[in-house]
Amino acid sequence: MDIILLGPPGAGKGTQAKRLEERRGMVQLSTGDMLRSAREAGTPVGLRVRAVMDRGELVSDAIVSALIGEHLENSGTGAIFDGYPRTHPQAEALEILLEERARKIDHVIELVVDEEALVTRITGRFTCSKCGAPYHDTLHLPKVAGVCDICAGTDFKRRPDDNEQTVRTRMAEYREKTAPILPFYEAKGLVRRVDGMQSVEAVAAAIDAFLDS
Repeated sequence: MDIILLGPPGAGKGTQAKRLEERRGMVQLSTGDMLRSAREAGTPVGLRVRAVMDRGELVSDAIVSALIGEHLENSGTGAIFDGYPRTHPQAEALEILLEERARKIDHVIELVVDEEALVTRITGRFTCSKCGAPYHDTLHLPKVAGVCDICAGTDFKRRPDDNEQTVRTRMAEYREKTAPILPFYEAKGLVRRVDGMQSVEAVAAAIDAFLDS
């Protein structure tokens, strides 16, 4: 089963993708991760990626398609596409890549979030500097103020990009980049939407219901 997982940063795509990998043996294909890995690996496609990136240019759709083609060979139980496709031509190119392997996109799942609630969710996040345990200003504070529940560490940190302006910019970019491909898949009856503001378990259950239908 091959699916496309959509949603802005902070919607929970990574959490759900990891769960699908663990529970269903699927493979998350993130274009950003693939490009970074290819650059370091030195494969034929990786060398092309390195040359383009070293020139400060954007990697072409043709190179990204070739890279995805390589990774599809190792995702026999199913792929979770994250960050690709973002345009109509990319969606068509992906259709061809999958058809060549007797595969197809089975579901396009969008995690729908409320922008104001997402701002609150992201800007309140912080972690233990020692063990990485996650906390939140209003949703999940340490049981003892200033002391990590897991390792008793007392030093905490926040990601510098977990601020309101960055979150709103990401939301705007997501709407701009995702809008072009939704009609393509809606015409095929593949788009399913899940309330991404629910608990992790509730979102996972909704996704499972779609995949098992």
